[in-house]
Amino acid sequence: MDLGIAGRWAIVAASTRGLGLACAESLAREGVNVVINSRNAQECTQVAAEIHSRWSVHARAVTADVSTTEGRATLFDALPDPDILVTNCAGPSPTSFFTNTSEQWSEAFDMNFYSAVGLLQLAIPGMRERGFGRVVNITSAMVTTPHPFMTLSIAARTALTGVVAAISKEVVADNVTINNILPERINTARQRQMADLQVQFKGITLEEAYAEMAQTIAAKRLGRPEEVGEACAFLCGAQSGFISGQNLHLDGGSYAGLI
Repeated sequence: MDLGIAGRWAIVAASTRGLGLACAESLAREGVNVVINSRNAQECTQVAAEIHSRWSVHARAVTADVSTTEGRATLFDALPDPDILVTNCAGPSPTSFFTNTSEQWSEAFDMNFYSAVGLLQLAIPGMRERGFGRVVNITSAMVTTPHPFMTLSIAARTALTGVVAAISKEVVADNVTINNILPERINTARQRQMADLQVQFKGITLEEAYAEMAQTIAAKRLGRPEEVGEACAFLCGAQSGFISGQNLHLDGGSYAGLI
């Protein structure tokens, strides 16, 4: 299926590894030129070069911290008029609600709320003027299936979800869509972190920890990053103009809710 976005430009935040990289690769495969972003200049340059080499698209490396106002401005200095925006930032580590500090709450909101909201404010006005825009926010299944050890993530990402639900209604008439991807149990470094915790607390092997994870998923396996990337690319496609304000669970069919 041709998504009809070849030649367009995308900013993909935090895109040198994990789900951000998967989204950048899937967009590049569709012929989209991409801005690759990381706080690590060497990683950023290397990934941009690899994407350019593999798919013959333009790939710009922009070193910036999207959790800061300055970092977001740096991204848009490099590409002031993106057609596609994928927001992404590392999530908080598991914590106990009862020991969360004010500094931890502030950091969680900087990384998982203000980072995305700030990028949306920079991107959407131009998208509306040009009559095309696709925004995908990588959030978390914690928005709809909250866990007591993930309150930092829940608070920031639920706030973002509410904002997106509101503004998506205002901008969709200009062919600008905003959707959220809610990944869960995708085989990235984050799941390795969770597996290592299981090894530590349960005294089991890493293989046993991964096997236990798989049993909690309806599909009986972890998701692959490229599955997230392909879903992102579809939501960015020309044909997806009637899909907006939605939360797409990518969790191997595990979400227990009806809606």
